[in-house]
Amino acid sequence: MTLVTADRHRFPLDEWALVEASHVPGTEGTLETLFSLGNGHLGIRGAHMAESDGALPGTFLNGFHETFDIRHAESAYGFAKQGQRILYVPDAHETVVRVDGEQLSLASSEVADFQRRLDFRTGVYESTIVWQCLSGARVTTRERRVIGAASRASLGIELEISADRRIVADVASVVVNRQDQPRDDHSDHDPRRAGRHAGRVLDSALAEGANGNLRLAWTTVASRQHVAVAVDHVANTPMPPFSTEAEADRGSVRYVLPIDPHETFRLEKRVSYAVGAENAPDLAGDALEPTGCVSALAEAAAASLRTFDELLEESRARFERYWAAADIKIGGSPELQQAVRWNLFQLAQATSHAGVAGVPAKGVTGSGYEGHYFWDQEIYVLPYLTYTDPEAARQVLQFRHEMLPAAAARASELNVDGVLFPWRTINGQEASAYYAAGTAQFHINAAIAYAAARYAWASGDQEFLGGIGGELLIETARMWASLGFFGKNGQFHIHGVTGPDEYTAVVNDNLYTNVMARFNLRAAASLAHPAVSDTERLLWSHIAERMALPYDPDMRVHAQDNDFMTLEPWDWETPRSQYPLLLHFHPLVIYRHQVLKQADAVLAMLLQWQDFTAEEKQRAFDFYDPITTGDSTLSACVQGIMAAEVGYTPEAVRHFNTAAFIDLDNLHENTIDGVHTASAGGVWAALVNGFAGFRDQGPLPYFDPRLPEDWESLEFRLQLQGRSLRARLTQGQLELQVEAGESLDVSVRGGIVAVGSEPVAVELAAPPSPEPSVFPRPFPTAGLSALSSLS
Repeated sequence: MTLVTADRHRFPLDEWALVEASHVPGTEGTLETLFSLGNGHLGIRGAHMAESDGALPGTFLNGFHETFDIRHAESAYGFAKQGQRILYVPDAHETVVRVDGEQLSLASSEVADFQRRLDFRTGVYESTIVWQCLSGARVTTRERRVIGAASRASLGIELEISADRRIVADVASVVVNRQDQPRDDHSDHDPRRAGRHAGRVLDSALAEGANGNLRLAWTTVASRQHVAVAVDHVANTPMPPFSTEAEADRGSVRYVLPIDPHETFRLEKRVSYAVGAENAPDLAGDALEPTGCVSALAEAAAASLRTFDELLEESRARFERYWAAADIKIGGSPELQQAVRWNLFQLAQATSHAGVAGVPAKGVTGSGYEGHYFWDQEIYVLPYLTYTDPEAARQVLQFRHEMLPAAAARASELNVDGVLFPWRTINGQEASAYYAAGTAQFHINAAIAYAAARYAWASGDQEFLGGIGGELLIETARMWASLGFFGKNGQFHIHGVTGPDEYTAVVNDNLYTNVMARFNLRAAASLAHPAVSDTERLLWSHIAERMALPYDPDMRVHAQDNDFMTLEPWDWETPRSQYPLLLHFHPLVIYRHQVLKQADAVLAMLLQWQDFTAEEKQRAFDFYDPITTGDSTLSACVQGIMAAEVGYTPEAVRHFNTAAFIDLDNLHENTIDGVHTASAGGVWAALVNGFAGFRDQGPLPYFDPRLPEDWESLEFRLQLQGRSLRARLTQGQLELQVEAGESLDVSVRGGIVAVGSEPVAVELAAPPSPEPSVFPRPFPTAGLSALSSLS
């Protein structure tokens, strides 16, 4: 069941906003994700202001987490010992409004009119509701929220109340520690969801309030991090607050006042957060006692408070700059245009002002996947970031570089050289309790190396390769050289690994892993770096050239791993209610079948596009696409890009539409836990790398466009090697222009085009339509259908 596209009366089409025009109960949690606000550091879910109208309201700070001991049923050497989990920080959005004694709530009050809007141009959330009260009064509430840009830890909330007759309003603004409120733990039956801590997580360290101002702080029980929140209230009435109360887990500021007809009561809630580790020296020059640290944090939070109008101006300016660089325009398809801009907006919210930090799988919109950083960051999000905000991409790579000491220790623990980055983490320690689909995914190393090389190529930042980028490439290459071995046939093998497809685990010579390791080794060997000896350089080059790449000569297809082609085919009569398979079948059942969770070999051929022929790519797509479930949100975008490249434009559009609406239509039924940020990055890639056919890290920037027949145009900009390159694709033509910087040579389907400040148009012939490959498909043996067909 879709959501936004299923009801365009409820969700009217607006290319620059997500609008909900009527309230329908039952989808609150998903919509809290869709209407969330964030800036990469601070995020707040789009819950309604009344607690009774929320499903999973919350506020998050990137990286603020608690640790806990991982208890394995049977432990073994090297298993992850300590988990990390992002926390709900104290939440300041809740407001209780009573009118003439009646508490206003969507669940229990009569609603005469309703609309809320998330504005992509300004980054403002606005909700306007007209209530028909029991007293006969018709009351309008208008709530707006905005998060700062330069003031990245600051949030502004504005509430206006008006009525058609005199009313008595009782308004209580609340700050609540949601982390320690009772809540169901859904993680037992869905590993994608965040688990719950067994005991209390946040201990109260400060609770002060006076004259409408609150200063509250907490300390995590295990990780000993501190969080402070400062909240000031400013109202357009001479009446002081009725009460200001500060308790361990709850603070409130209450106003009780009459409102006459045609008057408007306006309450501005100014909120700011500050976080720090215990005894953090950077807060006051010298190491502090815990109480001193908390006091300093509270003062720091208070110093960052901004007015609503100041934050509004910051946000407007931020998004004006953002859309000038990152907007992608699709001509002739307003529904897709809205979906694309929502995805781009979410990418901005996940990355724009994170500072030197990672990008969690859910950004700062929810607690799904525990708030961890995965390979998604480098393979799906950093391409977008590299070509729209290169400096932000560099900061994410710097964040990975700061993990090198922990990654070196982890490598030693697993008996390999160099570094081994954690599959999932917040603080740099491996937090994957299931090693088969966690630690065994050594390809995280290649993802980081690939992102570093791509950033250096795209930005021209040679200093980066001589510094932290070079270190990332070298240390990851050392891991590959020690992980694999030369076999009897002289080829280099890498055994006991898991590739991107988590439905096939702990295999030998996973194609994706080997292809990306080969890239990593080649890139490191090409560095003129004093840390690389001639012997090491020669070894890496030799390994790369002798890397084993599984291939099935009968099928004429690169095999996903050494044994994949020998596995039993999956029973494709399995009912749709049994998907995703990971929630309905034991891993051992899945592992012994030919079935994919997501693109694996196909992704290898996309990232290393120059290493495979057009025929190899087509046959791989033809073989793997039908047996890929798409149970991972990372798959549709990749399948769509490769479909476009091999000439299957209708298939490319189908996969792209799936990716574009994964969250807007809640296609995986877990949008409640936060935005699928990597999939949003995949939407950017599907447009730029798929339909525009852009490829990088070659001798020149390369384009091979595939515009769908019913699209009028596709236009975007790339920040490329110090230039701003505009590309506009129409039917039969690609127009390129350097809007800022020096001219640039670009390859379009192999022809070199000199692009300068004036637009250059390249005529495009229609791409050929290939004949699909035909593969023998044996009967599935897991179901009765095989027997019935034989009889």
